[in-house]
Amino acid sequence: MNASPQDGTESDAIHLSIVIPLYNEEESVGPLIAALKQTFAEEPSRFEIILVDDGSVDQTYPNATAAADASGLPIHIVSLYRNFGQTAAMQAGIDAAQGRLIATLDGDLQNDPADIPKMVAHLEANQLDLLVGRRKKRQDGLFLRLVPSWIANRLIAKVTGVRIRDYGCSLKIYRAEVIKQVKLMGEMHRFIPAWVAAVTHPSRISEIEVRHQARQYGNSKYGISRTIRVVLDLLSVLFFMKYRARPGHFFGSVGIFIGAIGMAMLGSLGVAKFAFGQDIGTRPMLLIGAIATLSSLQLICFGVMAEMLSRIYHQSSSQPGYFTRHHHSTLAANDTLGDVASSHGEATDSVAAPCDYLLPLPQTPSVIAPERRAG
Repeated sequence: MNASPQDGTESDAIHLSIVIPLYNEEESVGPLIAALKQTFAEEPSRFEIILVDDGSVDQTYPNATAAADASGLPIHIVSLYRNFGQTAAMQAGIDAAQGRLIATLDGDLQNDPADIPKMVAHLEANQLDLLVGRRKKRQDGLFLRLVPSWIANRLIAKVTGVRIRDYGCSLKIYRAEVIKQVKLMGEMHRFIPAWVAAVTHPSRISEIEVRHQARQYGNSKYGISRTIRVVLDLLSVLFFMKYRARPGHFFGSVGIFIGAIGMAMLGSLGVAKFAFGQDIGTRPMLLIGAIATLSSLQLICFGVMAEMLSRIYHQSSSQPGYFTRHHHSTLAANDTLGDVASSHGEATDSVAAPCDYLLPLPQTPSVIAPERRAG
């Protein structure tokens, strides 16, 4: 089991974990480790580098191990059985990270590791939970990279409400306590700021200009086709951000809207039939109105089922429906709420000093009631 970043003394704790997914980067991995050594060789605080080989079919893994052994840096290399995708590789690195802060960047040398120290300082100085790099003077092709990225960034910002101008930049700095609350799946690495905004307030998410270099080795693994995937993933992000805990509101709203249209159609046909004696049996509106009404009932019932499944999921999973940043209590560390309740409000000679610690939450709701006093 990996040690927690809180284990040990504060001086022994790892301050920064650098997570780098790799896929078929046999030529890039050596210069990448050299660039990391140049940046972090004199780093005063403890750090670690986690390279995740995402099922490469070339010499990425042996080249990475050789360069890591020769570097003298604290490097961990995680090799996946097959190519699971950049999102899964990034999640594997985040799971293995032990640092208080986590940095992510691509392994193709287009992100400059020398930007990481200034980003860490900016995040700490401004009390941010996520700092995103914004690539300055991007060294990419216009139609294969820049145009799809421009479209995707504006779509994501418009739908999610998180105003980041460069969602595609992998160079990011996170607080570990925040990003570890987010589980990345599919190809959701593009939407990390949106997912983080579901944990922390968007005001604690910001961006900063970083350098961007032209790819020196290999070929880009992205193109214009990713815009279509972004649109499909964006629909999933929008649903989970707004309706994960209340899916019945989504399906119920759509059902009521369609049902209102269907009932209006059937109502107008009813007036035509019974008030004016018109024949409505061959009118298309009759069929459309009936289908719309039945569809609305199905959607509403589906929403009720989704609510039930959502409640079962939240009750059975260990993840709560909220996230806490700090706890403050006026109880002493060895006191409990039961001790306070048993005093029946009687004054004491000493007052417990305020302290910050995590109170254990009860598994089931409980009510502390005062005892009845005789007479």
